[in-house]
Amino acid sequence: MQGFILHTQKVKDEDLIVYILSPKMLVKTYRFYGLRHSSILNGYKIDFALEENPSFLPRLKDVLHLNFSWIMQREKMFIWQEFIRLLYQHLKDTEILEKFYFLLLEECVKRFEKQNPKRVIIDAYLKILEFEGRLHQDFICFSCDEKIQNHITLIRAFLPSHNHCALGYNFEEKKLKDFYDNKNCGIFNDEEIQNLYNLIKEGL
Repeated sequence: MQGFILHTQKVKDEDLIVYILSPKMLVKTYRFYGLRHSSILNGYKIDFALEENPSFLPRLKDVLHLNFSWIMQREKMFIWQEFIRLLYQHLKDTEILEKFYFLLLEECVKRFEKQNPKRVIIDAYLKILEFEGRLHQDFICFSCDEKIQNHITLIRAFLPSHNHCALGYNFEEKKLKDFYDNKNCGIFNDEEIQNLYNLIKEGL
């Protein structure tokens, strides 16, 4: 079985509760004697096995790291782990999951090799919003329910508003439409990318 480590929680000594995103579910498992085995870090992709325990969580065993080519690049790893933390907070109360989330992380890992990591995360987040039915493409202000034109202010979860209705970041309507249609943030300049990334950091 393969999965991405979304979160670890120390229990006693070096034992851990480990949350792993697999293709079908968010696995909650127990790992004994953390210091005696290979390190377990958020964001790592692993191959693993589970030993069922009828009275407690399944035991994590036979862990094998599946390395990324960029895993030693500090900035990319920082951005990756930041996104993983946000994804865990978003999914932590769910057990059964669509394969979409696992495949999205696999796509991100590949794109991180050659692309700007913040741009990769922004494209990924847009796909999450669309998949979950939370992408507002009609540009109706969430505050006053009136149509927005030309310049659109986005707040957390890319909710659209007029600039006088909410504090957020302003974007051209044409650019946002292109972004939403193509699922690619290449149309935005570096400042706009940072603004979009700042919104993602507020929570998925």
